[in-house]
Parts: sequence; structure tokens; C-alpha cells
Amino acid sequence: MNEIEYELFLSSDMKDRLRVRALKDKGEILQFVVQYEAFIETLWHPIVRYDTAHGFAHIDVMFPDGRIDKQPIYSPSYSLAFTYATQDLRGHWREYRRRYERRMKI
Repeated sequence: MNEIEYELFLSSDMKDRLRVRALKDKGEILQFVVQYEAFIETLWHPIVRYDTAHGFAHIDVMFPDGRIDKQPIYSPSYSLAFTYATQDLRGHWREYRRRYERRMKI
């Protein structure tokens, strides 16, 4: 089994990052976490997380008040769900950040 783990900064000011962890065996993803975090004011805030905790692939959208909206990801495999999660967060992190900041009322 191979473990994949890395952080990728998404913005030039290094205030937006993607944290990725996955367990892979024979080319297939067995479990994963892909989380977008933003540095707002003085703290890193988890904004959106895709993972396979609880035995299924899902997305968690975090709210500033601590609520979490959990929605299943319907995918034929964890490998495809992992690819989708990574592409979604790399492509839409600005939108996720703006939405979170609006909810914070900054």
C-alpha cells in the first residue's frame, strides 16, 4: 500500500491551501481526505472537505458557526471520487472562500 500526502498552496499570498491524504493499493484509492482551507483574519479555517470517513465518499461544507453540511458523492469508485474532489477544489476554491466569508459577514 502507498500513502499519498501533500499540501498545495492555491493562492500566491499562501492564504489558501489544499491538504490531501490518500491510501492507495494496486492503483486504486482505498480512502482519502481532500480539504480546502483558507487563512482568514488570524486562523486557518477548513472550508470544504471531501473524504471517505463513515464508509462512503462525501463532501462536507463547513459553516463559520460550526455546522457542517454533509452530502454523499455518487461515484463508482473512490479513485474517481478522489479525482473529482481534487479537481473541484482546485477549480472552485475562490467561490468556496467567498461563500464562507459572506457567511462570516467580514
